[in-house]
Amino acid sequence: MIDYVKREKHSPLVYRPRNNHFLRGNFIYLYAMFYLFFLLAVLLSFGLLFSVIKTGRFSSYARAYRLVIAGLAVVAFTYYFIQKSIDHFVQDSMTVQVVNKLPFPVDFYIIKINNDADPDLKFETRHLGIIRNNYYRIDYLKMDSSDQYWIAAYMGKKNLVYFSQHSVPNKNEDQIIEVQNYIVQSSKLAEIAKTHIEELKFENIKSAIWMTLSLLLLFLNLALFFRKDKIKIPK
Repeated sequence: MIDYVKREKHSPLVYRPRNNHFLRGNFIYLYAMFYLFFLLAVLLSFGLLFSVIKTGRFSSYARAYRLVIAGLAVVAFTYYFIQKSIDHFVQDSMTVQVVNKLPFPVDFYIIKINNDADPDLKFETRHLGIIRNNYYRIDYLKMDSSDQYWIAAYMGKKNLVYFSQHSVPNKNEDQIIEVQNYIVQSSKLAEIAKTHIEELKFENIKSAIWMTLSLLLLFLNLALFFRKDKIKIPK
């Protein structure tokens, strides 16, 4: 029993692909987020340019464009943040509960090894997040085409302090992993895990940059859209 262990809040950076039939690589979801925010940033930038058109035959079209793009951006960000805030339970999945028994907070990752001939689908990397001492987090793994997963943990950005390999003999039985020691079971596999984790971090950074820029441009567009023009009072 580990009922005395507290649960961390759900990490917003967990990558959960829905269906392998629609996956053409581990990072298809992150690529989609990157291009979505990139497209929003470009469209919102045009909205800022069109805000200078106050009069003339194109002023009404420019205002309509700004209104539509701002509305679409608000809907996209609302859906994105709602999706990240809820706990996604995956049906017919195996629950993995990772408990941090180490004395310091550690940043955990899970890498599921798929039995797939396509090398782009072999490794599925997930970010559990930073787990404090005597706290835990839960993730749901679809093990239909997999019989093992790895757990890696970082202290700081580059210091890998834990790596373990876990086989799944019974896919219907949930697993509880208690991390109690700083140990790397396999240096060779740990290097492979580090490569995929770094790729995940890079994709997350790219998406975060464009998401921040898109949010800033959205606020500027909304501020300009609802700003009232100053009326000069004749003397």
